Amino acid sequence: MKDQISVSDSSKIALPVRNLLALLAATAFGIFAYTEITSRLNSLENSRTIMEADLITKSDQKITDQEQFLILEMLSTSQENTDKEMHAMRNNTVELNRAMKDIEEMKKTIDILKDKIRANGSHQ
Repeated sequence: MKDQISVSDSSKIALPVRNLLALLAATAFGIFAYTEITSRLNSLENSRTIMEADLITKSDQKITDQEQFLILEMLSTSQENTDKEMHAMRNNTVELNRAMKDIEEMKKTIDILKDKIRANGSHQ
């Protein structure tokens, strides 16, 4: 029974100072790591809570948001109509130029006919 350890309030423990300092350093490191991890978790939870609150408040449509949506829809429809009109009118310039050439040719023909009529009138 020599291996039996007896512990009492008057028991003494002999521990080298190097081991004591290592135990204190390990304990301090453990406490520091625990507080850092707890702090980081709290920070992440707060960020998530704030983000969810912001997301909920931003997702609620207010009257002004609905009005802006209606105005945007009206402007979009107006733009589509303008695009259709522009598409329909893009060949007008070519057609107008052709019509101007035809008018010039008709003027020349009318002038020739006027000259012939004047020439016929003087021979009577």
